[in-house]
Amino acid sequence: MTAAQQEPAAATATFTVHAPTGTAQAGLHYERGGSGEPLVLVHGIGHRLGGWDPVVAGLRERYDVIAVDLPGFGDSPRMPDALYYDLDGFCAVLAGLFRELGIERPHVAGNSLGGLIALELGHRGLARSCTALSPAGFYGPVDKQRAVLALHAMRLAARTLPYPLIGALSRSTAGRALLTSTVYARPARISPEYTAADVLGYRHCSGFEATVHHRDSLRLSGDIPDIPVTIAWGSKDRLLPIRQGAAAKRLVPGAHLVRLTGLGHTPMPDDPALVARVILDGAARAV
Repeated sequence: MTAAQQEPAAATATFTVHAPTGTAQAGLHYERGGSGEPLVLVHGIGHRLGGWDPVVAGLRERYDVIAVDLPGFGDSPRMPDALYYDLDGFCAVLAGLFRELGIERPHVAGNSLGGLIALELGHRGLARSCTALSPAGFYGPVDKQRAVLALHAMRLAARTLPYPLIGALSRSTAGRALLTSTVYARPARISPEYTAADVLGYRHCSGFEATVHHRDSLRLSGDIPDIPVTIAWGSKDRLLPIRQGAAAKRLVPGAHLVRLTGLGHTPMPDDPALVARVILDGAARAV
């Protein structure tokens, strides 16, 4: 078995981060596997590192892939008290993880909130290339309010549905569509286990409300002129519609825009091969 074929190793890194009020201890749960240059994968609000499972096997063939759970999501503890759930806080803990793992300027790919974080890491000179899938932060007032309401509805459903009902709905295509159609365009392709894990991720994430509370500060700080940037958007994105790509292009004029035809807001399970190819092509442009 080659290194790229091995199961990723799961671990939690604890490290010191610098905050406006001093220093704090942070911890992030991550899975690492593959070989080559480091490639960090960052999920969106309410999601988890397991959301990347459909694409990681292909990525590990060429890269040392590190999928992380953001603070307060998945298996990571909450954000340290000295930090907020804003771009400064997320970038600080990820930069701390990079130092702890001994990696410098990795490739970074992210989805939704993770896509915005990937772009911000590029803006701050902490990434070698960035690939953002339906990144947050490029919405107008109406789209932002619609997205917030949709996220709250998903959170409410995840917290109120009984466990047996979540399992039962996940086992049928119609049930998976009911649970996940906000973020996926092709629920028939998603396994019951993946669907149930998604719902439970929304149910248990302790960082959800704080992240939504800081939504107005979740905006890209500026252009990213010096590294390859890929921004890919699902044509059937119901949470952050594809028209927001025009605003992203205005702020990052050098970005390579990709239309993911027929894919939703979180496109990894909709078409794993296409999403993996977009990430690989984006990273390969960093020569």
